[in-house]
This record gives sequence, structure tokens and C-alpha cells, in this order.
Amino acid sequence: MTALLTLTVLVLVGIAIWQMTKIFELSQMKTAENTEIANDSDNKYNGYLLFMFLIFIYGITIFSFAKYTKVLLPEASSAHGGEYDQLMWVSFAIIFFVQTITQALLHYFGYKYRGEKGKKALFFADNDRLEFIWTIIPVIVLAGLILWGLYTWTNIMDINDEDDPLIVELYAQQFNWTARYGGQDNVLGDASVRLIDIDKANVLGLDESDPNAEDDIIVKELHLPVGRKVNFMMRSQDVLHSAYMPHFRAQMNCVPGMITQFSFTPTVTTEEIRLNPDVVDKVKRTNAIRAEWAAEGKPNSEPWVFDYVLLCNKICGKSHYNMQMKIIVETEEEFNKWLAEQKTFKETVIGDDSEQAFNTSDGVDVEPETEVVD
Repeated sequence: MTALLTLTVLVLVGIAIWQMTKIFELSQMKTAENTEIANDSDNKYNGYLLFMFLIFIYGITIFSFAKYTKVLLPEASSAHGGEYDQLMWVSFAIIFFVQTITQALLHYFGYKYRGEKGKKALFFADNDRLEFIWTIIPVIVLAGLILWGLYTWTNIMDINDEDDPLIVELYAQQFNWTARYGGQDNVLGDASVRLIDIDKANVLGLDESDPNAEDDIIVKELHLPVGRKVNFMMRSQDVLHSAYMPHFRAQMNCVPGMITQFSFTPTVTTEEIRLNPDVVDKVKRTNAIRAEWAAEGKPNSEPWVFDYVLLCNKICGKSHYNMQMKIIVETEEEFNKWLAEQKTFKETVIGDDSEQAFNTSDGVDVEPETEVVD
């Protein structure tokens, strides 16, 4: 009943405002002048408003650069990331340059050639030179960006076994990630969702009859050796997911029923990236906010430590926001030591060790890497 009364009051207020507006318009009408037709004064004011809006959009742009560049990602932590960032920034620079000029001309011409009594607009039926200029310039610029982008993409997608890459599978399911290493032989065993056996805790559907699967290592925390190429094989159990590793400038869809691939070489360890000035500043600002939350008794108020993270970049369901995995980039020696400590598929599932289907470690759960911007 309260909601109905509130709605009724809002409707009546709206009708009253509309009626008052009509009365105001009628009171402003002049018998000798048709107010539906813009006059010189109207055109002049509109021209001034155009200039005010131009100043506004430039002002908000400058403000956004000054205020929010601090939330951008730090330098890329992969070998291909620098070229990726360069392509992005060149594209941004071209877009910003063109936008600045075109908006300035648009608003200037809107004022300079505003309607005036007794003044007739000059009309061009066609102008081949102008049409050639504003057609060929975008064609050349866009063709250059597309060709550069294709070249960059070809280099990034250079997935081969020539450099003795580490083979890792990323397995996506609502709403978590699981990683699988090829073990001592660095070869992943065959797997299929049709082979998933929950009773035996074979959650990835590995083929137990495949010898290559025996030494596979299944973990819930992704470790990568710095300076070594990693070839990722990606599968999805249920819906479309997307493996997104923002600090490595890496993303690839995980599609049910097929294996997708992506490759990159980590160049900065977790310990090194934590010393990056941008990351240090981000951690400081985030923990200042969390300290305020702690004083107010809010959850997620513990001090935050930066970690690389694997995210899902497709809206895959109600817990999509929480689908992430911690990534640790370390030296080759540290990685080999960690890998040697993990149990193999043969020691867990095939060996009927149903208490531990895959390797876990403390601190696997990763808090969302979020930051409130003040």
C-alpha cells in the first residue's frame, strides 16, 4: 500500500511540473514572434554553449588523466607485453590527437557559421578533393594499425616447442581454476570431460590408461619459472570462460569441447614486482582503505600483499567475480624445488588416495584485487 501511494504521489508531482512548464511557456510567448523558430540571439547563445561544452570535455579529459592514471597496470611482466603496450599507447595517441582536432573544429564551425538573419549557408554538392582527403587518411592510418596489430598478434601467438617451453594446462569450471603440469616428461596426458570420475576424484577427466598422465601434477596454485617460455593449453568443463592474466598482458578464451592455446615468457618474479614503485603505491593506497574498514569492523580489512592473479574475463555466472587463482613467478631453482614436492596423478587418484585429489597449499585463495578510488 505504501509503494502504491508513493507511486501515485510521484505521478501527480510529475503532472504538476509538466503543467507548470506549459504555463511558463505560454506566459513567455510574444504575439509578434513565432518562438518555434530560432532567432539570431538563440543561435549566438547556442554557439557560446558549444564552446563551453568543448572546454568541459577537454577539462574532464585532463582531470581523468591526472586523477586515474594511478590505477593503471604497472609495466608488463612478460616478454611480449612491451610490444603489446606500445601498440595500445600508439592507438590511444592517434585517437586522442584526432579527437582533439575534430572536436575543436566541430565546435568552432558550429559557432562561426551559426544561423544569422539574411545570411545563406554555402552548399557544396560535392568536392572530390575533400572526399579524397578525409577518406584516404583514415584508410592509411587504420591499415597501418591493422597490419601492425596482425604482426604483433602473430608474434604473440608463436606457440611452438622449439624453446623447450613448460607445458601447463589451465582447466576452467564454475567457479574456479585448476592447473596441470606435465611432470618429469613435460607431456600432458590425455583428458576428456567424459572421463571425469567424481567417486575417484578424477576431477579433470584424465585418461588413467595413458602413461603420460601418471606423472601429471594437478595443483590449485599456479607457479611459473621466470625467463622460461610457458605454453598454456586451456579447457573448460561447462561454459565459456576466459583465462586473463592482466600483468602478463595475456588472455585466451576457454571453450567447452576444444583446447585453446596461449604462450608467453614471464620476465619479472613476484618478489621483484612487489618492489615496483607503482605496485608499492597501489598496495599503500589499498591498505590505507582497508585500515579504515578494519576500524569500522568491515570484512576484507586485512592488509593486502600484491600477487599476480589469473582471472576469468567472461561473465560465467553468479560467482564469476570470485573465479581467480594465485600466480607465483619464481626462479627456475625455486620452481623445480616446488614442483618436486608435489604429488603426481598416479600418487593421488590412480593410487586411490581419495583424501587428496590434487595438490593444495596454504594461501591458495586469492582475494579480489580491487581498489576503491577516492
